[in-house]
Amino acid sequence: MTTSQAPVRAIGYMLAGGALLTLSDAVVKSLTPFYPTGQILFYRASFIFLPILVFTWWSGGVNVLRVKNVKGQAARAVCVIGGSFCFVTGLQYLPLADMIAIGFAAPLVVTSMAPVFLGEQVGWRRWLAVGAGFAGVLVMVRPTGDAFQWAIIFPIASVLFGSTRDVVTRHILRSERTLAVLFVTTTVVLLAGLATWPLGWSTLDPWHLWRFLVVGILVGGGHYLVIEAFRYGEASVVVPFKYTNLIWATLFGYLLFGHLPRAGTITGAAIVVVTGIYILHRETLRKRAQRQ
Repeated sequence: MTTSQAPVRAIGYMLAGGALLTLSDAVVKSLTPFYPTGQILFYRASFIFLPILVFTWWSGGVNVLRVKNVKGQAARAVCVIGGSFCFVTGLQYLPLADMIAIGFAAPLVVTSMAPVFLGEQVGWRRWLAVGAGFAGVLVMVRPTGDAFQWAIIFPIASVLFGSTRDVVTRHILRSERTLAVLFVTTTVVLLAGLATWPLGWSTLDPWHLWRFLVVGILVGGGHYLVIEAFRYGEASVVVPFKYTNLIWATLFGYLLFGHLPRAGTITGAAIVVVTGIYILHRETLRKRAQRQ
């Protein structure tokens, strides 16, 4: 089955994948009061290897883990480490919905970086959309007044790291397989988390191992479903459904922590979502013009 032949299935995969990944973030947030960020990343990465092993077996063996672009893989791993540390640290101080909503700014950052690092042309319409999107981010973070929270720097830094990761990923996927990228990144994050052990780790509660196991399964399964979504549906069809993650974040945040998003978060997220969809629309038109 080729891409776009099963759009309903693709949308279903994206919705399910987004729900699993957002739920994994909620479980990680529940662990932040007990463990430092490095320890959480170590145990999370350890259990992510379980679904990686399953997917590797399904894909025909360890040959799919072969690395061809070492420098590209290393650059991507550094970005993932920085983004992961910032995101998990931010979860300690901010509601889950705020973290997810600010993360929606990633496509805007990637678009602004594309002319410099990817050599892509960005027209004035998309630049206006990027500007409007960043205005939406300002609505969410409230950069002035007593309401500003210093912890907002963590999700913003996570977005910057994540956007750079996406740009690097576009380059290395020309030679690297998805499982190879996921395996290398998970290994490096595990080692980075382990390196924080001398700084002091908390005594592990055996009951919390179940949460780390759940996180590993959710992250591995969630990423697999998102990848499958792009296999069965075009990006213009499935990407807008990523924004339903805010719904999941609001639901899980309320049920698990009693948090509800602020009006500013909802307003700013709506602006970012609209501009993100518009940028995706312009990108789709550009690709169609290139094919003609």
